[in-house]
Amino acid sequence: MFGMSHESYLLLDAVVTIIGLIVLITQFKVHPFIALIIAAGFLGLTSGMPVDKIIKAFQDGFGGVLGFVGIILALGTMLGKMMAESGGADQIAQTLIRAFGKEKVQWAMMFAAFLVGIPLFFEIGFVLLIPLVFIVARRTGVSLIKIGIPLLAGLSAVHGLVPPHPGPLLAIGVFGADIGKTILYGLIVALPTAIIAGPIFGTFISKYIPGNPSQELVDQLAREPEAKTLPSFGITLVTVLLPVFLMLLKTFADIGLPDGHVVRNWMDMIGHPITALLLALLLSLYTFGHRQGIHSKQILKLLDASLAPTAAIILIIGAGGGFKQMLVTSGVGDVIGHMAVSAQINPILLAWLVAAVIRVATGSATVATITGAGIVVPVVGMIPGVNRELLVLATGAGSLILSHVNDAGFWLVKQYFNMTVVETFKTWTAMETILSVVALIFIMLLSLVV
Repeated sequence: MFGMSHESYLLLDAVVTIIGLIVLITQFKVHPFIALIIAAGFLGLTSGMPVDKIIKAFQDGFGGVLGFVGIILALGTMLGKMMAESGGADQIAQTLIRAFGKEKVQWAMMFAAFLVGIPLFFEIGFVLLIPLVFIVARRTGVSLIKIGIPLLAGLSAVHGLVPPHPGPLLAIGVFGADIGKTILYGLIVALPTAIIAGPIFGTFISKYIPGNPSQELVDQLAREPEAKTLPSFGITLVTVLLPVFLMLLKTFADIGLPDGHVVRNWMDMIGHPITALLLALLLSLYTFGHRQGIHSKQILKLLDASLAPTAAIILIIGAGGGFKQMLVTSGVGDVIGHMAVSAQINPILLAWLVAAVIRVATGSATVATITGAGIVVPVVGMIPGVNRELLVLATGAGSLILSHVNDAGFWLVKQYFNMTVVETFKTWTAMETILSVVALIFIMLLSLVV
């Protein structure tokens, strides 16, 4: 079309669509939910997709995201509400502030997110820890961005680089890497990367974008607790970390027990993120509810009220998933990936590059990791002696780069932190890109000694 190859046309079409989406939201003030639907439909029509497949692709992407993330957000928001109302979140915040001091509280947030995020999906860690960001910001007067960016960096670093997160775990299978070595190398790379992209970058960017939290979310997640006696720090940690513990048990069962083993089957169900969060929520009804003197009728009202502020967020995330699926179904991701493979470069750099371009095209870190690994693995087979564990990490690092409007995480952060699209680019997108590039540098350095 227009004298261009099909591949070139698809790339141009995707670029025009993404620019148009940004313009709709920033210049014409179209609600992101509506703008994402319009952009997805435009891309489907202009890319040559059959008309009957356009709506189906959007529905599949929308449902695929909300089938997991929607449930996670709802359960996590309820748990966050119980933790906030009981004073549990306030107890953790006060403990962190005492331990690290007001001047270094951003480091506390990064380390907390890094540890909690190892077995958790990014979205789960986000909804579990976001109340702490609001409460610590309120109690210390420290910028919301200065506290929030380190938390996001800690969660995102382990999400992209450390198994048992789905991307690295599946890449291990594709490349035939050793899971133990991958976890070890992943932690070695992820921690300094999170420090640079989190507390260091967060302190810098907060001078220009301090953050202005939504009062509605502050009232829900960071209001002063009515309870005179706060839950103990131990009880609060047990309740909040129950999903972490259950998911770790699932991981150990998957590693140590064969397929079909009855214990492994049960642990797969109990340690599934949805089940684990549900069990934590049920525990919180006692530890944060009845134990704190909150009656059943009041708990019901709290849980019901907790979902209202997240309704728009959930819809926007779903629409982002639909737009992402349109990019995948139209073939944009495949085109970019195969273009990267045709370049004659270092296999580790190639793995990072392929995952990076697919991430930019599709918006999904997991899709970028899995697809990138599948594209690169035949090339790796032709080059003996390549460290396959580092290939997993390079693919994961590439999958983190340049989160933008086609990524559900972009909208999650934008809405919770009450930022404009431009501010989200300058904070969240920049942080993700720093994570990706710094991680690649550490991986290349590590390749010199392992």
